[in-house]
Amino acid sequence: MINLATTLAAATLALSSMFLPSNHSLKADKKGGDIATLTITSPAFQPNTMIPEKYTCKGANISPPIHIEGIPEGTKSMALIINDVDAPLAGGFNHWVMWNIDQTMPDIPEAYHGAVQGFNTNKKKGYYGPCPPQGTHHYHFKVYCLKTLINIAPDSYGDKLETAMKGKILAQGELIGLFTKMAK
Repeated sequence: MINLATTLAAATLALSSMFLPSNHSLKADKKGGDIATLTITSPAFQPNTMIPEKYTCKGANISPPIHIEGIPEGTKSMALIINDVDAPLAGGFNHWVMWNIDQTMPDIPEAYHGAVQGFNTNKKKGYYGPCPPQGTHHYHFKVYCLKTLINIAPDSYGDKLETAMKGKILAQGELIGLFTKMAK
């Protein structure tokens, strides 16, 4: 026997798949809104593959190009945080903290210095390339589309940006890249 809850769940799933594209997913915002999913890519590397040395402490140490797909209507600005979740620090190591990125810019170019560049965990403004002390680390390139501009001090760190974004996120997505620093 099929119960009512199972029947309703199946009907809801069937109806939602008719009206939402297959790559569209929603998450609940902590303040009750829905958060759409962005697709984040880079022409420099594929998801879950090695980040080219050019973009790391072993190379030119410049930021890789980032492509953002699915920017929703109503976006007023974007933010980006690159976090090394494998770093032996609480909360990981933020390699790039940036906000008030132009919402009409679906491509963040290589070596980008625009928008507001906050402090990374290395206590420097702007991008600091992957540079793990040992082993392979995972770098999460997280992009957020926001309902508003972010009004925090330009000398802020990632935690302050994350607090300021609460309740303002329309969409988010991430790209994960890897890097292993080999001894020469």
